[in-house]
Amino acid sequence: MKKLLLFALFFIGITLKVVAQTNEEDAIKKTINNLFTGMKRGDSTIARLAFADHCILQTISTKTGKAVVKTESVAEFIKFIGTPHKEKFDERIVFTKILIDGPLAVVWTDYKFYLDDKFSHCGVNSFQLVKGEAGWKIVYLIDTRRKDGCGKG
Repeated sequence: MKKLLLFALFFIGITLKVVAQTNEEDAIKKTINNLFTGMKRGDSTIARLAFADHCILQTISTKTGKAVVKTESVAEFIKFIGTPHKEKFDERIVFTKILIDGPLAVVWTDYKFYLDDKFSHCGVNSFQLVKGEAGWKIVYLIDTRRKDGCGKG
């Protein structure tokens, strides 16, 4: 009987941990998806809510054959999203990996970027998020961008 009780308590503990992890993953995905929803709609307010104050935004360029890291201004990126434009910025992501340790999360997403329905480029995004009073916010984002090796556009 004691073994059965211990097993039941162990099972309940594991179940609660899995549910909590799933809820956190859903909240993290919502933050990241809000960024891309804002981009697609041209809504800088929605996109801005995904970022923490003092976020670092970088991209890796390999146009010269060497990896070069370029830092971009989040404020300029948000302004770019909200500036009226003809094309719809459509970054289609796939959540590949989410790691969580308390208030820190690391997220890896593959993506394909489209202007309207025309394929532009692909790559990966690497996000670091922190959970604070306002929920999960992106504190660091770096991506790669390429035109080759993207699979079907």
